[in-house]
Amino acid sequence: MSKETIIDWIENNKHTYTAMAQNIWDKPQLAYQEKYASSLQMNALKQAGFSIKEKVNGIDTAFIAEYGQGAPVIGILGEFDALPGLSQKPIPEKEEVTKNGPGHGCGHNLLGTAGVQAVIALKEKMDAESLQGTIRYYGCPAEEVLSGKTYMAKAGVFDDLDCALTWHPMTSNAAMYKSMQSMVSIKFHFKGKPAHAAASPESGRSALDSVEIMNIGVNYLREHVPDGTRMHYTITDGGQAPNIVPETATVWYFLRASSKEEVEKILLRVKDIAKGSALINDTEVESELLAFPYETLPNNPLNELMYLNMLKSNPLVYTEEEQRFAEKLAKTLPSAGKPVEELLPASISYKPYKAASMPGSSDVGDVSWIAPMGMITTTCAPKGTALHSWQATASFGTEIGYKGMHLAASSMALTAYDLLINKDNILEKAKETFNELRDGKVYEAGI
Repeated sequence: MSKETIIDWIENNKHTYTAMAQNIWDKPQLAYQEKYASSLQMNALKQAGFSIKEKVNGIDTAFIAEYGQGAPVIGILGEFDALPGLSQKPIPEKEEVTKNGPGHGCGHNLLGTAGVQAVIALKEKMDAESLQGTIRYYGCPAEEVLSGKTYMAKAGVFDDLDCALTWHPMTSNAAMYKSMQSMVSIKFHFKGKPAHAAASPESGRSALDSVEIMNIGVNYLREHVPDGTRMHYTITDGGQAPNIVPETATVWYFLRASSKEEVEKILLRVKDIAKGSALINDTEVESELLAFPYETLPNNPLNELMYLNMLKSNPLVYTEEEQRFAEKLAKTLPSAGKPVEELLPASISYKPYKAASMPGSSDVGDVSWIAPMGMITTTCAPKGTALHSWQATASFGTEIGYKGMHLAASSMALTAYDLLINKDNILEKAKETFNELRDGKVYEAGI
């Protein structure tokens, strides 16, 4: 029962999945519009012998690919949506492919493809050894708007999982011992009365004034929230013209904190500020909840196993050309000029202790509250590169990104294999940790 056959399969077939990731990178599509990527992955999985369930919960680009039967049931999570305005060529200078077009600044062209690569590699091993168990790849849309997995969760598709595995392109190789924050995405729509701003301003009630009063109130709230809380907003509707008192105005908020409970407390206060702003200005306000994922629950038994399998996978080795690309890209970063020990980290780390949540959010948090979830990161961009930047988009479309993707695929496939052949011991520990972290709380979809 050698793992070398999985590692060899990943190595021998890497060009197929490099091409898949490259094709998705070349054709970036936004949340809930990822028809090219989802179709490409479904076709590959169907050809490999997986059964496909399409349009999960009515979402065109959400799907599940399944192989095998019986327990354990192991899920691997994939994503494939791009970000607006991050079109970029795979070069170390800023240059758009399409003006103001989308781009894979979070590496989801890599993230989902590694999952497809992992489950097909594992399927080959299951056939060779007649292994019992069920493996699933979840094609999850719209992670960038933090709601795709929540809608899938509402359909119950994660409920029978024994565990889930996932990863994310980053600038280092590590197990995710930190939690990501819970976050609510919500819009506040104000309605007033239009009027001529010069001839009869007294007749109008400015919806935009209410938005601005609300933002002032929220900015004063910043002093009275826990450390690590983040509140960001943008005005998406501010009226039609300066000489018309705005009848409508909308402000879009992201509220983040270390736990869903803490976000709920902050949200109540922000809603009160919105009501007060409408009252002050004699307008009306309605809220529109867009997403509300949980914080992630890092599962140390699974993370440690994924870490060990990263060590067993083929190590990252970079060419001189890739090193030069990284050096040129690094000169464009805010950290340019600061000493960096390892610009393209090949080393692998794991620090299994409870740490503060990291300043980011993802709908994978919902899955981590339904089943034990392990997560790793791999080097797909030079140290110092920020996600959601043109530099990240550039790197995720190069061999640097693809090498990190293959390491992630190998690590997930090897970990899933361990779970299939040693299911009772490892999964029992993972479930104990999962239950400790949930502390009796039950998952309820936030939208």
